Amino acid sequence: MSSYEYTVIPAPARGEKAKGARTGIERFAATLADVLNDMAREGWEYVRAEVLPAEERSGLTSRTTVYHNLLVFRRALVAEPARSLPLEEPVATPTTPPTAAPSVAPEAPAPIRPAEPTAAQSAPVRAPFSQPMRAMPQQQAHARAAEPPLTAPPQAAMPAGPRLGPATR
Repeated sequence: MSSYEYTVIPAPARGEKAKGARTGIERFAATLADVLNDMAREGWEYVRAEVLPAEERSGLTSRTTVYHNLLVFRRALVAEPARSLPLEEPVATPTTPPTAAPSVAPEAPAPIRPAEPTAAQSAPVRAPFSQPMRAMPQQQAHARAAEPPLTAPPQAAMPAGPRLGPATR
């Protein structure tokens, strides 16, 4: 069973200048990659990013909720090696040359025949919606003829780029 230790660090708030990064998002991505690579060099495995609320003072008497972006990392704990008992010294035994024994081939085990499947085992198991309606035999298709056919609304073309979040839907 593996045990882990976790560490949480604040995510970078802005991108730092980096070679080849011209736009703000490129700078931010390069900064985030640097943070992830630094933690990986120390043996930490990236788990996820979290946005968590924190209540902080605002002025003398009021409080506001602020959201912090955090990066979660983990690494496996090194288990202490089990202490072993000291081994006894082996006792020297006189060695004798092996004698030639008559060669007898061991008997081969009899082949195992698979059991013949029963009627329940030979029929494939089908989930209720495992195959489309058009693949059903005609006699079952007529039983559902009273229901109107299902039609899907036309789907909008999805953008080719990566999906960045709710704003791109």
